[in-house]
Parts: sequence; structure tokens; C-alpha cells
Amino acid sequence: MQERFKLDPLAIATYPMYKGLAKLIGMETIDSLFTIEDEVRDLEQWWSKYDFFYVHIKKTDSLGEDGNFHSKVAAIEEIDKYIPQFMNLNPDVFVITGDHSTPAKLGAHSWHPNPFMLLSKWIIPDGTKRFTEQECMHGGLGCFNATLAINLMLAHALKLKKFGA
Repeated sequence: MQERFKLDPLAIATYPMYKGLAKLIGMETIDSLFTIEDEVRDLEQWWSKYDFFYVHIKKTDSLGEDGNFHSKVAAIEEIDKYIPQFMNLNPDVFVITGDHSTPAKLGAHSWHPNPFMLLSKWIIPDGTKRFTEQECMHGGLGCFNATLAINLMLAHALKLKKFGA
């Protein structure tokens, strides 16, 4: 990530696989994290040292795999409580998405599109009111290949010389 995107990234994750993948692409990682509260605290602690943060929250995936709909909803609601703290950091770009869909009804990873929310002062408002799969599919970004996500983030952070080139 440093060479290709000129970023100084930090991965904040509790699950070992995501820490390992982050290290493979050049992110530094933090050890001894256990809860969402820990992850947010460490984000606040390291905010001034890095310019890209990957915050991975495992609970929503594992609860989906367990088929536990109500607990998955509760985990999402817990994450929602921390969004004001993220926003208080005044990020240039703020993205919420998933690495794959894990519907509790299916109890497994699936092929369904992931909702993708991107917030920056350069975003064109699209009238989307809710962060759901349906709303995001019809929002300004529509459905797109996940490989474009980093370009969208960099463009909205004004870190690309020319978008699409």
C-alpha cells in the first residue's frame, strides 16, 4: 500500500487472518484487541500517525455464519453506536462495507452484493436514506466491482492525479 497507493496504513482487527492479510499488503497491525470498543479506542490513539485505517469487525460475519439473525442485528447496532466517534476524527473519507455478504438466513458467505457507503466532502448526494443492500444498489455508486473501492476512496481523498488513468 505504501508503494502503490502512497499510503501509511494501519489495520485494526481482532481476527488473526485479517491481520495476516493486512501485513501481506504492507499494513502495520496492532495486537491485543478484543472488542469493538478496543478497536475504536486504538483508532483514536493512532489517528495522527497514519493516513489510512482498515478497521475490521468480525462479529457480523461470524454471527451470520451461525445463522443468528438477532445477534447479528445487535452487533450492527453496537457498531452504529461508535459512528459518532469515527466522525469526530473528521476523516477525509469514511467507508463502511463488508468483504463479503453473510446472510444469517443462509448461514454462510454468499454471492450477494455488499452495501457500500462512502462519505467525503466531495461526494455527490444521491438521496439515499438508509444503509441497506437495496438502498445502496440504487444509490449514486450503484453496483460495482469491489476492486474499484480503493480508487473511489483515493479519489474522494484527492490522492489520485487523475481518476481512471
